[in-house]
Amino acid sequence: MELNDVRAVVTGGASGLGFAVAELLSAQGGKVTLLDIQDAQGQKAAQTLGGAASFQHCDVSSEASIDTAMRNAATSMGGLNVVVNCAGIGTAARILGRNGPMPVEQFTRTIQINLVGTFMCDRAAAVIMQNNAPGPDGERGVLIHTSSVAAFEGQIGQSAYTATKAAVAAMTLPIARELAMFGIRCVAIAPGIFHTPMLGALPPEVQDSLGKQIPFPSRLGKPAEFAALAASIITNPMLNGTTIRLDGAIRMQPK
Repeated sequence: MELNDVRAVVTGGASGLGFAVAELLSAQGGKVTLLDIQDAQGQKAAQTLGGAASFQHCDVSSEASIDTAMRNAATSMGGLNVVVNCAGIGTAARILGRNGPMPVEQFTRTIQINLVGTFMCDRAAAVIMQNNAPGPDGERGVLIHTSSVAAFEGQIGQSAYTATKAAVAAMTLPIARELAMFGIRCVAIAPGIFHTPMLGALPPEVQDSLGKQIPFPSRLGKPAEFAALAASIITNPMLNGTTIRLDGAIRMQPK
């Protein structure tokens, strides 16, 4: 798929990795709809990207919200052939913490947003993509998941987050296998430590310390580098059913 033919939905598109993906795709001639719960920031982000971008409010923990936003996005862009799932939360809590055991609702909320939300976005998009006119190789669409290196080396306090990111990676292959008959690919990216708004709030010395843990390059990953990999996945039809680590060779320690 050529980038100027892209009609993409990017969840969590108001900031961070999602915004970087939207920025790259729109700059290459594609159309992008940003989905997010941050209305003011989402509207501002879409305006920054110009006429090729628009914003739709969407809560990825809600099936109805996703289905509505996905249909509206497809209508406004004149089609839908790419979904990049970047929406998610990063909770940190020990099972046995200082204030008692982790609340079960904290675990289930993380699962609902990070894992079930990704699945529901894939599902809503696939319903639309299956009817697309086939392109070269019969391709009709691409689904991109955001996993994490935590899927493989989860740290202390990341039991909920790791569970979601491992599951997001694990379901990539069966989704790719099932949707192959429709010409829809599915690939996951597992980023390491990236400079996102959440990390940007940390003191500079903490950010530097985190960057130095990465073998090479010894710095935080740039959202533009995540976006570049997403673009490569979109344009390379042989990338399918796999999870790609984007981490500078880091292997996370227990804590």
